[in-house]
Amino acid sequence: MTSARIFVIGGLTSYRALFNFMSPWIFVPTLIVTPIFQILLFAYIGRTAGLESDTFYVIGNALQYAAVPCLFAMTQTIAGERFQQTLPFILVSPAGRMPLFLGRAVPVVVNGFFVSAFAFAVSSLLLGVHIPADAIGGIVLATAVASFSCTGLGLISAGISFVVRQQAVLTNVLFGLLLIFTGANVPLDELPGWMQTIAEGLPFTHAIEAARRLAGGDGIGEVGGLLGAEVAIGAAYAAVGFALLRLLERESYRRATLERA
Repeated sequence: MTSARIFVIGGLTSYRALFNFMSPWIFVPTLIVTPIFQILLFAYIGRTAGLESDTFYVIGNALQYAAVPCLFAMTQTIAGERFQQTLPFILVSPAGRMPLFLGRAVPVVVNGFFVSAFAFAVSSLLLGVHIPADAIGGIVLATAVASFSCTGLGLISAGISFVVRQQAVLTNVLFGLLLIFTGANVPLDELPGWMQTIAEGLPFTHAIEAARRLAGGDGIGEVGGLLGAEVAIGAAYAAVGFALLRLLERESYRRATLERA
């Protein structure tokens, strides 16, 4: 029961702290308005250059923008606690690390899913993108899987926050890499071979492709392999991230670097 309380209540409290320490309205311009403008930007560039369809850019950018809540929010579970000088109190507690850290990841996944789904729905209306009704359920699933996968990468970023003070710089770099490498705005087969190889191991790549194929008429069974690959990538990142959190936590004790990095 204690672990369940840490998982649920601790995770929700940490999520609320992301916005309430300033104002919950920070959520609106950052996670509601901005992704729509990103989608419109690339869609109109695509129209002007005569490249891909509006559907291509709406799906790619809506799913990829989950990187902002998933990377930044997950990173702040450690970096924010350090900034508020509350991290030492959390780490000296006897709470199990699995429910403590992974409980904070669940609201992040939900947040990322909501941001992507909202951006997808609004930008589709603004650009007149039509998605077949029988594809919507599959795209919703792909969006949820993408948010889970990126949150796994966010756990790794959170672990690095134990030893790096300005973690926001790295998080911005990761966001840019995911924007370029995952096929959000450029078809994967038009990227250089080495970029395609890297893309295969990144969050979003397979989910974006699956969502586009679903919008194009494929059934959920035809993209099951892509969704399975996305889940596997997310799980792998989450496992590495959790191990990194535990390793760097122990190193911060041993080297007394928790307050110095």
